[in-house]
Amino acid sequence: MVKVRGRGATQNATSTRFNLPEREVDGDWLDAQSMVDGEPPKLRTTVTRLKPKTILSFNASPDIPFDRSVNSYQGCEHGCIYCYARPTHAYHDLSPGLDFETKLFAKPEAARLLRDTLAKPGYMPAPIAMGTNTDPYQPIEGHYRITRDVLELCLELRHPVTITTKSARVLDDLDLLAELARHNLTAVGISVTSLDPRLSGLLEPRASSPAKRLAALEKLVAAGVPTHVSVAPVIPSITDEFMEGILEAAAERGVRSASWIMLRLPHEVAPLFREWLDTHFPDRAAKVIAIVQSVRGGKDNDAQFFTRMKPHGVWADLLRTRFRIACRKHGIGKAQLDLDCSQFRKPSPGGQLDLF
Repeated sequence: MVKVRGRGATQNATSTRFNLPEREVDGDWLDAQSMVDGEPPKLRTTVTRLKPKTILSFNASPDIPFDRSVNSYQGCEHGCIYCYARPTHAYHDLSPGLDFETKLFAKPEAARLLRDTLAKPGYMPAPIAMGTNTDPYQPIEGHYRITRDVLELCLELRHPVTITTKSARVLDDLDLLAELARHNLTAVGISVTSLDPRLSGLLEPRASSPAKRLAALEKLVAAGVPTHVSVAPVIPSITDEFMEGILEAAAERGVRSASWIMLRLPHEVAPLFREWLDTHFPDRAAKVIAIVQSVRGGKDNDAQFFTRMKPHGVWADLLRTRFRIACRKHGIGKAQLDLDCSQFRKPSPGGQLDLF
């Protein structure tokens, strides 16, 4: 399989899960497969503006700690090969592979749509999660600033909001996050998968380097923002060796809560990840998949509530024990998210704050 420079996936996998026809190859897809001087040409990133009718998504999943989220972007230029959001691109009749990384969608009206939702008579506040699908601080945020617009609205209305990211670009909004934190309205989690910049470049080609993520954690802590490190995902025989080092580095920077998630391979992510392994780690590809399946009941993925987040078996127990010991050693505990919903100021339907 040909390596595509600066991208995570090695190909444009097709998907027929939604009764869509097989994609016909187009020019960009052919560009990815053709060779110029022995190398495939760089892929162009395109952004399409979406005009959705709503922006706040609700869920009833019993094993995740939030019931609502805002996803300002679809697709993600970070290109994390393991990203569980990749299959969502099939809804657009696009590939979960290279299309997911290069054919992006932005929702510039997100803050206005959110204001309209928060103004509804029956709305009751609870923390809004950002970064649950694709990263709110992927590179195109530098141009669109949609995440910042949403944070400004949350600060104005005193609505709690959480951030999950792999990008040091979160510091672009440190002023807003610090002010939100002063009112107990926010918490930020940064995912760190390894301490090796070369490995990170293969796994997450356009995400911030591990050093920059750790520096961002330190600056967030210094600004008084409740900050969390997520060792996620843990990929056996690829990234698990860094677990203790990540926790130690985070603790040295003042982080006091952490979590870990085992690699998940839903739908089209599984074949894409297998091809990535064959390209970059052929010597251990079979071992990695064998361990992943051993903690998922013999399958690539377990979609059942609760067990999907809690792998079982010898390997899972070993990683869980290592994580627990490292956290105890470095004074790190579980996240205690208790943001204040009582300050919420409902806007009027016309857009102004309701003063009465």
